[in-house]
Amino acid sequence: MDLQQIKQRFGIIGNSFGLNRAIDVAVQVAPTDLSVLITGESGTGKEVFPQIIHQSSARKHGSYIAVNCGAIPEGTIDSELFGHEKGAFTGALSDRKGYFEEANGGTIFLDEIGELPLNTQVRLLRVLEAGEFIKVGSSKVLKTDVRVVAATNVNMEKAIKEGKFREDLYYRLNSVPITIPPLRERSDDIYLLFRKFANDFATRYRMPAIRLSEDAKELLVRYRWPGNIRQLKNITEQISVIEQEREINGEAMSKYLPYHSGDNLPAIIDSSSKKEADFSNEREILYKVLFDMKKDMNDLKKLVLDMMENGNVSSHGEHAQIIQKLYQSEDGDFVSANNSMKPMPYSNTVSDEGNDSIQDTEEFVEESLSLADKEIELIKKALDKYNGRRKQAAVELGISERTLYRKIKEYQIER
Repeated sequence: MDLQQIKQRFGIIGNSFGLNRAIDVAVQVAPTDLSVLITGESGTGKEVFPQIIHQSSARKHGSYIAVNCGAIPEGTIDSELFGHEKGAFTGALSDRKGYFEEANGGTIFLDEIGELPLNTQVRLLRVLEAGEFIKVGSSKVLKTDVRVVAATNVNMEKAIKEGKFREDLYYRLNSVPITIPPLRERSDDIYLLFRKFANDFATRYRMPAIRLSEDAKELLVRYRWPGNIRQLKNITEQISVIEQEREINGEAMSKYLPYHSGDNLPAIIDSSSKKEADFSNEREILYKVLFDMKKDMNDLKKLVLDMMENGNVSSHGEHAQIIQKLYQSEDGDFVSANNSMKPMPYSNTVSDEGNDSIQDTEEFVEESLSLADKEIELIKKALDKYNGRRKQAAVELGISERTLYRKIKEYQIER
């Protein structure tokens, strides 16, 4: 059969390159017994390609079984796939053949293979490598001759990195990969599919087929179709049943096209790459406040120093006490505004009995950068401000009273 005959037989609509390429690969691999992994978004029609492979192979007279791995509970999936012996578990009243035993000589289609539990993946790997399996509750090794075709809409490379899927099983299944393009990459096929669905529903519900105006066609083609062909079919059915007018314009069409965030974006932004500060506890918040306060203080010191050097501020007279306090460390010594070892001179003239000017000796001590020391200093200042009342002090510091009590105990601050 040529390409058009295959499309007619299996009801495939469209002429896009990606679709034709997928069909061509399916036909070429069909005569072999290689495992095939079909990937594509949900709703793209992946379930048709295992049928093409089976019907175009030497196994077409054998059984074809389709299994949705995501729809079977984890506790029973081994029994469903490989069978079980009587008494293997509660409720196992008799022996049961699994899908691999039933499909012997034929083809089994494992849809949503990415949802398969890890324990079951080990069993499946043995089937693919040796054609052997063991029923649940049995020790007897059974043989099977089955062609395995799998499909998934999961990013398998990501699933492997996260430990959700076995890498060896992935490469064993992926002997021949087939990728189904999403509907948004088949823009020329969208209107063809719409007409096909509209005619089908017109026949089913015995009503005239709906038609689209030019603006409605443009809206239909420009839409991203996150649900792909399945979504297009559902919307076509809704319009066919609900709308009284058979001529659908753009305004009417827009009512049936739900908005999805990111529809108009050219790329997906990975939010995991954002590096934002995450303050997980009050200590980190307090540290940030301390750093901000220290930066503001250094900026203020630098500003006053610049003003003094330019002669705008005198270090004597009414400004003497303010400048002294600004540049004085906890030990009573003077430090520079930029925390370096460059001295910030301050003169304190004292007249003795002989009216001689005596200038104090300067000592230069580098300012402490210890966060713990700053934390203790702030706590003491807050307690002094409120005469030891911890509740008001905690509010001033921006922490809870319980945290303040813990820090007082931790730093052994006496009050």
